[in-house]
Amino acid sequence: MLDIDEGNLKQGVLGLVIALVEIIQDALKTQAFKRMESGRLNEAEIDRLGEALMDLDVALTQIKEEHGVAEAVKNVRDGLDDIVDEVLDKMINPERWREELETSTVRA
Repeated sequence: MLDIDEGNLKQGVLGLVIALVEIIQDALKTQAFKRMESGRLNEAEIDRLGEALMDLDVALTQIKEEHGVAEAVKNVRDGLDDIVDEVLDKMINPERWREELETSTVRA
């Protein structure tokens, strides 16, 4: 029988969800800056967007503190960052990917 620690499972899932929301928040911030720099937003829109992003940041911080998942979120973000870095490295340096594939094929 599989023994699952329900508390760890809930923290892990909540950590993953918050990490994904933070990634989306980062993308929204990037888009907001691009729109501000391009002049496509007026002052009122910039203010509303800034307040909404700050409110989201406060809410995420509060959730992490209340549920004690800050470390779980950090671990998920670090893991995802490592995966993205590896994929980008392989896209930029395809010869490394080829060498890695050849090395793993020889071992098998």
